[in-house]
Amino acid sequence: DTDRALVLLEEYCKKLRKPEEQQLKKAIRKVMGIFKSSLFQALLGSFKKKATRHGTASHSSLPAALACDVLGCPKD
Repeated sequence: DTDRALVLLEEYCKKLRKPEEQQLKKAIRKVMGIFKSSLFQALLGSFKKKATRHGTASHSSLPAALACDVLGCPKD
C-alpha cells in the first residue's frame, strides 16, 4: 500500500545526511510527493481494478514493493 511505501521512503530519507546524498534525498522526496498525489492514487486505483478484472491482482502492494525493491527492504 502507498502508506507503507511512504513510511519506508521517509525512514530511508532520514538516513541520508551526507552532502553527497542530498540529491538522492531530494529525488526520493519528489517520488513521495508523486505517491501522495491524487493523480497517482487515481491511476493506482484504476490499475488495481483492471488487474482484478483480469485476475492478475496480487496481495502485495505495488508502491511498497517498488520502494522495497529500490531500498532493499526485507519481504514480509
